[in-house]
Amino acid sequence: MAKKSIKVRAKAKGDVTTVKCLINHPMETGLRKDKKTGKVIPAHFVQEVIGTHNGNTVLAAHWSGGISKNPYLSFKFTGAKSGDTLNVSWTDNNGGSDSLDAKIK
Repeated sequence: MAKKSIKVRAKAKGDVTTVKCLINHPMETGLRKDKKTGKVIPAHFVQEVIGTHNGNTVLAAHWSGGISKNPYLSFKFTGAKSGDTLNVSWTDNNGGSDSLDAKIK
């Protein structure tokens, strides 16, 4: 995917940082059929989402085909401050991946 498929906003308030992510992905389960051809649409979904801060994993999510198209993810963690960098990355079942560094506000 040439265009960035992740949008991230991270905001620190006190010791807690709230992260909001939007991942642009089709998230096909492999169970739907194409309406025109009647053939099954192959499975294509995000399998893993990783969030890291200063080399430490703050989120590790393992997904399957049951997650909706263009999933929204929100999580909180402690130990960050304004100006730090957070990395969010995903990998799908077809070998696709994307990653984004975001500054914490």
